[in-house]
Amino acid sequence: MPPTDNRFLNRAAPQIAGLTPYVPGKPVSELERELGITDSVKLASNENPLGCGELARSAYREAAAELGRYPDGGAFALRRAIAGHHGVDPAQVTVGNGSNDVLDLVARTFLHPGQESVFSEHAFAVYAIATQAVGATARVAPARDYGHDLDAMAALVNERTGVVWIANPNNPTGTWLPAAALRAFVEGLPEHCVCVVDEAYFEYVAEPDYPDTSTWLADLPNLIVTRTFAKVHGLAALRVGYGLSHPHAAD
Repeated sequence: MPPTDNRFLNRAAPQIAGLTPYVPGKPVSELERELGITDSVKLASNENPLGCGELARSAYREAAAELGRYPDGGAFALRRAIAGHHGVDPAQVTVGNGSNDVLDLVARTFLHPGQESVFSEHAFAVYAIATQAVGATARVAPARDYGHDLDAMAALVNERTGVVWIANPNNPTGTWLPAAALRAFVEGLPEHCVCVVDEAYFEYVAEPDYPDTSTWLADLPNLIVTRTFAKVHGLAALRVGYGLSHPHAAD
């Protein structure tokens, strides 16, 4: 690569110039070349080792005939299917380039310079990156047993708080919050504060007290729930995720 040209770096917004890129897990092919092996087992990116199901493979093969066409930017059919699955209106569904994209959209919509976002120590790295990218300030609550300490997070919420981020279960530590505690926390947030519950690993939890927060949307207009097709459905390469929220927030 050529040396850094500060003429361009100096023209970037200060919060962008100071960003450290998110570093994903290495591709298997690169790792095996480096180590001279052919039997690696990749765990760094939490990819589904079983891959996708045959129905998804068949749908992908059928869609290949349309690769020369631009897709429906409004994702009408997919939003309708997601809405039917969750029992919500399609106007409550926001589709993104992975749920990561939806998190970025939330930051760009509900945060700006002078505002703050709150998240837990050891939570998903993208919360900090998305916050910094829009010029807002991150407030990080100390973890409790590597998980979310909701009391510590609540103590950081103030009139400048635009977004609170909660990963449930948490990535990368695997901790999770029970329904009653999480519900009380979201209900206690001020109206001006959006709460994102990131449920990328929702399908992997089998605990009886683990909540499906998508069922809370009718009662909590400041709640946004994110999900992904990458993990349990084994479709990471397609980069499809979505958010569920109040229709006004989605709009």
